[in-house]
Amino acid sequence: MVKKLPGEVWKPLQFPGWKHLRKQYALSSLGRIASYTKDVVADGKLLQGSLTTGYKTLNLHRPGNNGTLYIHREIARLFLKKSSPKNKYVIHLNHNKLDNAVKNLKWASLEEMIEHQQHSPAKIAYKKVQANRTVGLKLNATKVKSIKKVLNDKNRKITIKKLAEKYGVSEMTMYRIKSGENWGRIRQ
Repeated sequence: MVKKLPGEVWKPLQFPGWKHLRKQYALSSLGRIASYTKDVVADGKLLQGSLTTGYKTLNLHRPGNNGTLYIHREIARLFLKKSSPKNKYVIHLNHNKLDNAVKNLKWASLEEMIEHQQHSPAKIAYKKVQANRTVGLKLNATKVKSIKKVLNDKNRKITIKKLAEKYGVSEMTMYRIKSGENWGRIRQ
């Protein structure tokens, strides 16, 4: 038996192969998962699901289609309307991958998802750690200033490939330094 929470709405989860399973499954507007036989409230059992890369998932072995269902995607599919065909991704508004309540989910385009990830507390903390890292780096601020000076020189004679070899880094690193993606905080 599943106790219904205030304001909670349950919807049956239907996917390829769902009719061949012994149990039926339902998702709630508050992000909960349940299996049941006839009625989710009367004979349902709450499920925890699994974690896959931080997201809650349901692993179901369906005839001809074994697979993992990402709960946040399924809840969005059941409860939220896509405003555009470009919206193929589901984001967690509060950046908490375990909070699958409908009010915390939103369909987004690739660009919106990437922009949203840049404001994630985890991403901000990672950038802070990387910015202050001193161990294990091939380059330091002094070397990067020299590299930037050479890269920005209009009369540069050395190729990016040769410059990368000189400092023992990849060409891609040089391009990232030039664009400001890497070492952007260092000014020439």
